[in-house]
Amino acid sequence: MAGLWVCVRAAGAAVWLAVAPAFAQDLSALARVDVAASRLADSGDGITLDLALTTAVPWRVRLADDPARVILDFREVDWAALPQVANTSRRVTDLAAGRVPGGWSRLVLTLDAPHRVASAEMRTATDGSGSALVRLRLSPTTAEAFAARAAQPDPAAWSLPPAAVTTAPRTRQKGEGPLVVVLDPGHGGIDPGAEHGGLTEADLMLRFARDLKEALTRAGGFEVVLTRDADVFVPLDARVAIAHAVGADVFLSLHADAVAEGVATGATIYTLSERASDAASAALAERHDRDNVLAGVSLSGQDDLVAKVLMDLARVETAPRSDRLSAALAAALTSAGVKLHKVPRRGAAFSVLRAPDIPSVLIELGYLSSSVDRRRLSDPEWTARVVSSILVALQDWAIADAAEGTLLRQ
Repeated sequence: MAGLWVCVRAAGAAVWLAVAPAFAQDLSALARVDVAASRLADSGDGITLDLALTTAVPWRVRLADDPARVILDFREVDWAALPQVANTSRRVTDLAAGRVPGGWSRLVLTLDAPHRVASAEMRTATDGSGSALVRLRLSPTTAEAFAARAAQPDPAAWSLPPAAVTTAPRTRQKGEGPLVVVLDPGHGGIDPGAEHGGLTEADLMLRFARDLKEALTRAGGFEVVLTRDADVFVPLDARVAIAHAVGADVFLSLHADAVAEGVATGATIYTLSERASDAASAALAERHDRDNVLAGVSLSGQDDLVAKVLMDLARVETAPRSDRLSAALAAALTSAGVKLHKVPRRGAAFSVLRAPDIPSVLIELGYLSSSVDRRRLSDPEWTARVVSSILVALQDWAIADAAEGTLLRQ
């Protein structure tokens, strides 16, 4: 856990029920506990928790009453090593951890008396390791003040958008109206994504998405929606829900990766594949998300087998359309002289690509771990060239896609 640290603060307090007391988890978590750099101890009249993680992940802090508890939610942490963490606190009477629905994991501190959250922050390493340190400080408070704080509602920033109300399955675009494009700038808020050389993936992708939206709007024939238009955290399932809520014809997720080992440069275009095209793609998908989103198809009351069949049927038509979109993007970028990765088209199990009825691709525009790519990603001329290429690809794909749809309907 060596290296300098940058602070990212958590906020909010609300009532949440207790978690099942289980340390072992049957999942491949995004982050793991670094025992050597973690500790729980009484400090003065309060409590201190230092929780070192191998990877920075989105997180939040909550309070729950009766009994007094502090709840920390993460996406996702493997708690297997937690019992080995140094624990000398007498004010924490119970420590429980486990998995909760929706791709989250939870750590619960049961207290012998009410305490307030004096400070809560995640310090992410700037040495390129991706590790993080969560530092929590608790101070004594009254039972009345604790209960009032615990009763506050869930902050809106963490709430999912309302479920889209649909009366019929989404039909493919016919070329008769504007193409509804949802642009998804990756990461945001407490999840900065890849970081290198003073640049963050979340900031770069938001700026790129705004430039692309402006170009598409100016060209005409497009209706463009961003999953986020500020530096805020949007859950992965909420991003797909937004696409369904606006009736998206196309979903483009925008990212800029970093590799810890080796050298990688150039843009890569991903489509959904449960079996990754290579180990690097599998690792990237695991870093990006841990969700298994069944978005866009009503599966109420269906068991897992029926759900899988329905999803597979829905993708029979959509998957080839996504593949053709990937090919169109690769061709347009190549024609414009934009540097592509040596394997420019790949597949991986990204949750944001799981909408079965919306052609979806994820574009890694470059690698922040590459000094060459960092210069490109910060260059307005390069950005304009990539934006123009994506515009051309979408125009060409939309025409061919609508023509194919017409033939199928006949």
